[in-house]
Amino acid sequence: MTAPTTPGHGAPVDEADAHTLTGRARRWLLRKLPPEKLLPEDQPSFVASWAYVFGMGAIASLLWIIVSGVVLGLNGPQWYHVSSLGSFVNSTHLWSVELFFIFMVVHLWLKFWMASWRGGRVLTWITGVISFVASIGAAFTGYLLQTNFDSQWIAFEAKDALNAVGVGAWFNVANVGQLFTWHVTLLPLAVGAVVVLHVLLVRVHGVAPPLEAAESDAQLLHGRTDVTESTEATKPPEPAEPQQATEVGGAGQ
Repeated sequence: MTAPTTPGHGAPVDEADAHTLTGRARRWLLRKLPPEKLLPEDQPSFVASWAYVFGMGAIASLLWIIVSGVVLGLNGPQWYHVSSLGSFVNSTHLWSVELFFIFMVVHLWLKFWMASWRGGRVLTWITGVISFVASIGAAFTGYLLQTNFDSQWIAFEAKDALNAVGVGAWFNVANVGQLFTWHVTLLPLAVGAVVVLHVLLVRVHGVAPPLEAAESDAQLLHGRTDVTESTEATKPPEPAEPQQATEVGGAGQ
């Protein structure tokens, strides 16, 4: 018996009967990203390698960049120029940016040489590159918002360069209000959205296996090797068939 298309409150919904936009979106999301993929309890055995650590390091650095940036923005330049606590938070914000770029560059290079776009992961690789490019813009506008002599020097040197390529009127690095909007709102939203998309694509397609990994053991857990090879290797030898005894004498002897 088919479930009704408009069940009452609290009644189970058959995903095959989804007929609205939200219902179809829910069905698509559950098919592409079921809970066991979104929040897995285990990871493939090869993820224990150091080559898979730098992406998580970049995300951890990005989280502290956002937290410390919110604190700096709420308290203003005078706080982080005069207060010792503000100067400390400002320093941690700077060093988290440095670590973020170090981790991201290492992560991108490792994934490039590991050919991590294999297995339908091209969009995953592209979103990683886009997040890196957007992060350069966010870091550039951040250096221009130091509100000190260094930021003024960088701003007017960059102003000449941007005027030379014809975008200085649209992207005015001498306008502190415009830079604040780019650095605090637009670029962080862009970086955060692309990073979230990148992580979701990793969950959808799985972590890219090493080049030397066989197709059959690409997503195996707990250090297991190929199922077929392991089964064949551990299978006990079949007992030999008993040879037929030779009849010594016949009925007519």
